[in-house]
Amino acid sequence: MNGILPLWKPKGMTSHDCVIQIRKIFNTKKVGHTGTLDPEVEGVLPICIGEATKIVPYLTETKKGYIAQVMLGQATDTEDRHGSVVEEKTVTNFPSKKRIENVLQSFTGTIKQIPPMYSAVKVNGKKLYEYARAGEEVERPVREVIIHDLKRLPEAKEEINRFSIEIVCSKGTYIRTLCVDIGRQLGYPAHMSELVRTKSALFTKKNTVTFAIIEKMAKHNYQDQLLLPMIKGLDHLDILYVDEETKRKVYHGQKILKPKNIINTDPFVVMHDQQLLAIYQTHPHKPEQMKPVRVFHG
Repeated sequence: MNGILPLWKPKGMTSHDCVIQIRKIFNTKKVGHTGTLDPEVEGVLPICIGEATKIVPYLTETKKGYIAQVMLGQATDTEDRHGSVVEEKTVTNFPSKKRIENVLQSFTGTIKQIPPMYSAVKVNGKKLYEYARAGEEVERPVREVIIHDLKRLPEAKEEINRFSIEIVCSKGTYIRTLCVDIGRQLGYPAHMSELVRTKSALFTKKNTVTFAIIEKMAKHNYQDQLLLPMIKGLDHLDILYVDEETKRKVYHGQKILKPKNIINTDPFVVMHDQQLLAIYQTHPHKPEQMKPVRVFHG
């Protein structure tokens, strides 16, 4: 079984919990997730099975989509609603729609973030949340991330001191921190009160499956029918189609000459007809040649 399971991760499970569950259902150890979601967050979590585990780093690098709720008036130590309140300020004048739009616009593009103390970012070989739990402060690295799109969503009902935003961003973006920084720009302490991941690469809620569906299919041993082809997780990379002779070279992991046709991404996908063969990239010391970074045999 080789392919991508487009899972809708439920609240209450870690991404690793999902991997463990899927290993049992699919009776294989070769399972990997494509981007950690906190236990209290639900949403799109593509799971790679079999040969597809080779593409996990490439799927992880793709754009992500989220819907988050910004709560003004309170900041917490975890930057979400599950932490302890560390700062409060009464929201006497809720920001106008125009004011919020202007602030959101200022966060579009490449921005700098300081990861929250309650995160898995490592400093001196130790995760930040380990320092936080021990009550230790440590200097955190500043990271650059890209906010491709950021807008306020209309509310179905009037909310007090909060508003919802939709985000499309690069890997490594902390939405909690983004919510805190947006609140600060609006003049209030803030935290993220809700979060749902709506998109990862091409995968959206409408093409995901729940554990209930997976388990129902597994009762009849049909769970493999839920897997999508590996190429679905590599749509952001260009494709080079090769002939039968080059296919044999690729299959054996040999270097190939740089293609004459224009390839805009590096790395890129190599295919023969409809068969996914490998992922290649420019050779670091021989720019006229391409070397394999992943070869698929399934």
